[in-house]
Amino acid sequence: MSKPLVVAIDGPAGAGKSTIARRVATKLGFIYIDTGAMYRAVALWAIRAGVDLDDMQKLEQLALAAEIEFEAGSTTITLNGEDVTEAIRTPELGDAASRVSTVAGVRRAMVEKQRAMASSASVVMEGRDIGTVVFPDAKIKIFLDARAEERATRRSRELREKGVEADSGEIARQIAERDNRDRTRKEAPLLQAPDAMYLDSTSLSLDEVEQSVLKLVRERTSNGKGNAG
Repeated sequence: MSKPLVVAIDGPAGAGKSTIARRVATKLGFIYIDTGAMYRAVALWAIRAGVDLDDMQKLEQLALAAEIEFEAGSTTITLNGEDVTEAIRTPELGDAASRVSTVAGVRRAMVEKQRAMASSASVVMEGRDIGTVVFPDAKIKIFLDARAEERATRRSRELREKGVEADSGEIARQIAERDNRDRTRKEAPLLQAPDAMYLDSTSLSLDEVEQSVLKLVRERTSNGKGNAG
């Protein structure tokens, strides 16, 4: 049996990684893994447990102990057996997750879990360091980007569609802060892998972005499908 395939999609907050990764995973029959959701899950547990987000030792302990699972064919994520799919999707959790993700011990724990997830099944994995740190040898790498103002607009619209009050100015500020934190952190900063395809989604439709990614998959694999695991 051929080795499971990894499609690595990196990029800043609000670039559309989650939406595209879900669509591509569905088309290919792969498991979709949102690594940002993993950090959000750890942040959620920390907040619930009253752990200070600056307490690196305790955060690492939580990350190591966290049982995080994704359901094949869905966007559900569970933390220690609890469905936290909706609980982790608030702007506050996004900011907390960004802080948690700067902790070296947390990142090491998450990378280990991410590699384990991809060891037995083909995956579409999206995040900030998939192509540079988690799977530097992945054949298929995409760096998905968009202009900052467009990313803020998309995030605000997404939250309003979910019934969450969203202040566009505040969302833009949070995204700018996360961009800076993600790009300047010492541990696994947000970078485009040298062999990743750069894709600016600012003026592209979802269908156009999806087709560009699928085209790259076809180009870099023998049959464009790989092993669905």
